Amino acid sequence: MELLSVNVGRAASVDYTDAESGRSGVDKRPVQGPVRVFSPGPSGVGASGVEGDDVCDLRFHGGDDRAAYAFAREDLDVWERELGRPLPPGSFAENLTTSGVEVSGALIGERWRVGPDVVLEVTGGRIPCRTFQGHVGEKGWVRRFTQAGAPGALLRVIEPGELRAGDAIEVVHRPDHDITVELLFRAATVERALLPRTLVAAQWMESGFLEIAREYTAKYGA
Repeated sequence: MELLSVNVGRAASVDYTDAESGRSGVDKRPVQGPVRVFSPGPSGVGASGVEGDDVCDLRFHGGDDRAAYAFAREDLDVWERELGRPLPPGSFAENLTTSGVEVSGALIGERWRVGPDVVLEVTGGRIPCRTFQGHVGEKGWVRRFTQAGAPGALLRVIEPGELRAGDAIEVVHRPDHDITVELLFRAATVERALLPRTLVAAQWMESGFLEIAREYTAKYGA
């Protein structure tokens, strides 16, 4: 299991974002050399946890629970065939492009050691938005991406440090439950009846997903 690329985005004006500034860092590109990762601060206040990566809409991006975003090269390859065009690392606005890692199949709360120093914890999956659709440039993209059910993983930084392309990735902890990124994503999008089941992973879950799960459970029960 390997980190193929570390990708960052610089803020730029685009016509497809809901951010008040009209700017987005969704266009992420690979960077050379070591890149520092860290806990950026609470959601709504902290931005990206990847040095040099701009976050322009703190309502939905950035913060400790969404410090970085990983997507599997294998899933990019599937979309390359589906869309009929190349998708280089960073194409889906991921900070970390991985190889050999079951990213969407990872458990909520699973921890990865990346390189010698960094430990990351899986907190949820990426919810597609208008900005993502505009960046990819495919009609109906939010729906297509959601139906595919492989959203990639949002990550919390447990042990900060530096990352670089070629770093080994090792799973160093798996919690005692069966809630994967994919299952949580489906529960929050197309299969809401699954939400009560996901609460066994509440202590590790990204705050937005946790709020959805708790509200649904309180209203409809387990």
